[in-house]
Amino acid sequence: MKVLGIESSCDETGVAVYCSEKGLLGHKVNSQIDLFTEYGGVIPEIAARDHSVKIIKLLEKLLSELNLSLENIDLIAYTVGPGLIGSLMVGETVAKTIAKTKSIEILPIHHLEGHILAPGLEDKDVPPPYLCLLVSGGHTQIIDCKSYGDYTIIGETIDDACGEAFDKVGKLLNLEYPGGPKVSKLADSGDSSRFKFPRALTKDRNYNFSFSGLKTSVLYTVNDSDESDYADIAASFQEAVIDVLTKKVAWALEDTGHQRLICSGGVAANKNLRERLQLLSAESNIEVLYPSLEFCTDNAAMIAYAGYIRKKFNLKSHQTNFARPRWPLGELYA
Repeated sequence: MKVLGIESSCDETGVAVYCSEKGLLGHKVNSQIDLFTEYGGVIPEIAARDHSVKIIKLLEKLLSELNLSLENIDLIAYTVGPGLIGSLMVGETVAKTIAKTKSIEILPIHHLEGHILAPGLEDKDVPPPYLCLLVSGGHTQIIDCKSYGDYTIIGETIDDACGEAFDKVGKLLNLEYPGGPKVSKLADSGDSSRFKFPRALTKDRNYNFSFSGLKTSVLYTVNDSDESDYADIAASFQEAVIDVLTKKVAWALEDTGHQRLICSGGVAANKNLRERLQLLSAESNIEVLYPSLEFCTDNAAMIAYAGYIRKKFNLKSHQTNFARPRWPLGELYA
């Protein structure tokens, strides 16, 4: 079985083909980062327009390189939500049009399920149960994954996602968009112990996060500093975020009894976070798995794989047939 994956939830246009026998055959991603650098952030209407311009050409190029045609595709999996409604509708329109004209089965996929399952792309032996730390520009969640399709959010941010906080701190430090990766790079040359930034919601044992106070503390520090302090500010900010993430995950692992942790999403590419989670792995005798760096950020390969998993295990269809910009993960059913 060959699954065509389509991803267009935000500012990456992605297509991929996953084969049940051979694994991932290929994928392509067109990033809109350069498009939004001058604006300092994503503009939804421009993002949707760029998806509509790029997606067909990207798909044609991928199929050509794989020596495949749409007649070779058995299933189409596309991101139906959550995300930017205009961007989602571009991918949905392409998926439904191909499915209708070529009589191919179609499956709408929850974007977060793609991230949850992403490590299985390269290692098929990654079945639940496990705990997932999903950290990205739009989400910071701890998810109890009991089985395929059965996911319960046990902790999440009450304000900013950690990736969003990284980007906002990047702006405070006058770093070019997207600021998150550049904050991490700047932090490499800084002293992470110089500034004592707050670690919110860590006094009581719970799994929720808050990064707004941390962001405000960084703002005040930047206002009282000069550029020679920026590397230390970046390092101290990053250390505070990672401290909170690892503390909450450690509590959740202890309380749920899971022996395997999945870390996914764009922030999962952060090398300092990976180092801290590896220490946690050694101390607690748990297994920690990540997607490859190219599959941490949004991509269609994880969507194709999620479609394959849903078809393989005959999971019930998601309770939606149309793009949903807001779609709680808890509404998925096994």
